[in-house]
Amino acid sequence: MKPEAAPALFSGPYALGTLSALGQETFPALLRRGGSVVNLRRSFDAPGLTMLDVMEDWDRLSSAFAELAERPCGDDPSVTAFRVHAPIAPRQVLQSGANYRQHVIDLHVAHRDGSDGLSEEEARAEAAEIMDRRAAEDLPYVFIGLPSAITGPYDDVVLPAWAKKPDWELELAAVIGRPAYQVSTEQALAHVAGYTIANDLTDRATVFRRDMPQIGTDWLRSKNAPGFTPLGPWIVPSQSVATPDDLQVTLKLNGETMQDESTKDMIFSVARLISYLSQTVRLLPGDLVLTGSPAGNGMHWGRLLRDGDVMDATITGLGAQRTRCVAEVPA
Repeated sequence: MKPEAAPALFSGPYALGTLSALGQETFPALLRRGGSVVNLRRSFDAPGLTMLDVMEDWDRLSSAFAELAERPCGDDPSVTAFRVHAPIAPRQVLQSGANYRQHVIDLHVAHRDGSDGLSEEEARAEAAEIMDRRAAEDLPYVFIGLPSAITGPYDDVVLPAWAKKPDWELELAAVIGRPAYQVSTEQALAHVAGYTIANDLTDRATVFRRDMPQIGTDWLRSKNAPGFTPLGPWIVPSQSVATPDDLQVTLKLNGETMQDESTKDMIFSVARLISYLSQTVRLLPGDLVLTGSPAGNGMHWGRLLRDGDVMDATITGLGAQRTRCVAEVPA
């Protein structure tokens, strides 16, 4: 499934992706704004080059991208001739939770038992104060995802038979281009090669362990089924994104808008998230940092994913995803 006019949807003169022709292996590509494709393996005379390799050598290779984008297209093929895959196969996936102010306020109000005697308006005001305090004094909440959950931006998403409450969570993802370890917030964005779109699907029924509730959340089972992280379509270089902290995140389910919020509602900015992560983890080129999802997931609407559902997802300047949900056929 491909949205129409996908090449024109990203910011800047070019974006990066991973493509394949029918029956052939994938290759890293530069996509010009007009839709023509440059095979980076041919451009750099590197037959085995992958997008992860591009990130490993980001400073050297990225300096040539602007020139490649400006060259006459000539016989360069159109992106419509190729299948679009997830733009990168990362080694590490770091995922932030509870990072949108309005989303967390909604959760705070929804889960109160009423014993506090507060009206809904008062409860929201209380939650807003907690969010302000959290942003000023607390630390982000981050967990680890699996690269094997990643799939392409137009691939079908198989809903496992065991997933009783599959849900969507659209997120801005930062792609690391330079190693980062113990970097400051001020330094953090210099380590980002670009940005892409991630939909962090979650089975709400398996988030909490019923057999051992004292353990808490089970992100392995609830978030890491094959294909539960549609990614892409493109990596848009950071210099083409004016600010990652004010991009509109929009998800439509069967044409109806479910999530529509700016990243400025994030409690912890992209820079703060990367800096925080780097205090513990050595971030590597190609790593993904998912930055959390805004209000409007399926649990909020009381409408979870079903066979045949189509999700259309966009983030300002980063392109568009379209994924169809397909129920798993028992073996």
